[in-house]
Amino acid sequence: MRSDPSDTGGLFVGRRPGTQPVHYRSAPVLGNPRQRRRDALLGHCVLALMVLINLTFWGPVEAGWLWIVSHIPILVEHIFFATVVAFLGILLTLIAGLAVCKQLDGIWILMRRASGVDQRDGVIGRVFAYTAMVGVALFGLWLVFGGGLANSGTAPGAP
Repeated sequence: MRSDPSDTGGLFVGRRPGTQPVHYRSAPVLGNPRQRRRDALLGHCVLALMVLINLTFWGPVEAGWLWIVSHIPILVEHIFFATVVAFLGILLTLIAGLAVCKQLDGIWILMRRASGVDQRDGVIGRVFAYTAMVGVALFGLWLVFGGGLANSGTAPGAP
């Protein structure tokens, strides 16, 4: 009797479409070592590209959209509309970047499986978390020591 929630797609008695457990094929047939090394190298390149895209979320995307908006003459005169355009541009760019990272994550899984690793889970969550930590740390350093609070005269500890 199938009453285990992982077998029935949750707490429901019947199986809902699309909720069946994922069954992976057996481990891939390993090719020659040269091909496995090439696939492993391509997997590392895909991972590096994911890290690079995620790192752009923590400053370059925002600075780029603010620069773009500042060069549109009609928006420079209307600060509210410039802010709205910049915000929408940032939001759409971040969503597009996450969509690209999701696709790269699937490619990364395939590359790892082709290189002989029984890879079942993606790495997008860990990449996002680690790049968030790096981005927040770099922003904090910039805020305290760089062009943030240091140049405004309101640095911590200032009267």
